[in-house]
Amino acid sequence: MTASVREPKQDRSRVTRQRLLEATIDCLAEIGWSATTVAVVAERAGVSRGAAQHHFPTREDLITAALEFMFDSRILYALDETRSLGDNLSGPARTEAVVAGLVDSYTSTFFKAALQVWTAAAADPTLRERIVPLEAKFGRVAHRVTAKALGVEKSDRAANQLVQATLDLARGLGLADVLTDDSARRNQIVKQWAATLHEALYASKE
Repeated sequence: MTASVREPKQDRSRVTRQRLLEATIDCLAEIGWSATTVAVVAERAGVSRGAAQHHFPTREDLITAALEFMFDSRILYALDETRSLGDNLSGPARTEAVVAGLVDSYTSTFFKAALQVWTAAAADPTLRERIVPLEAKFGRVAHRVTAKALGVEKSDRAANQLVQATLDLARGLGLADVLTDDSARRNQIVKQWAATLHEALYASKE
């Protein structure tokens, strides 16, 4: 078989895989863990169940891959945002933009989908064994990206604790948004925390 024949087939396989992962995320966020089966995801993705199981033999394989996809997509977006902030903003406005962007990521479809999996994993030891390492990896990289965006050095223990507090705050605001639209209160909290964070990080340097 020639390379020109193989490559379109590989491209189709990649497209099918991505459609399944995106459909899984949407299903988790919209209809929840219990209803997100391989058959439902395949239908939403517009592929056969057999094709779905070719890529992901079990539901757990599909869910785990979807979380990895969410993680990679979210971090790539965050890195792009970090670079953009560095070019366009400075001072308190930059700090507020970083905090707001972080909170937005915890109120996204990605977060709502991940929350469904975390909740299920809490009661399922086998699933938990798969998910805990992914969550730990996400936490480490989220901290590193946020610290970079805020200009926090790795050696500054107090500043890194503030970064972690910001991540914890963002997660909490994301949870508050799951059942009701909490955007008005959330925006006020973001502004207040960003001002407090900027003062704590940079008051002695400005």
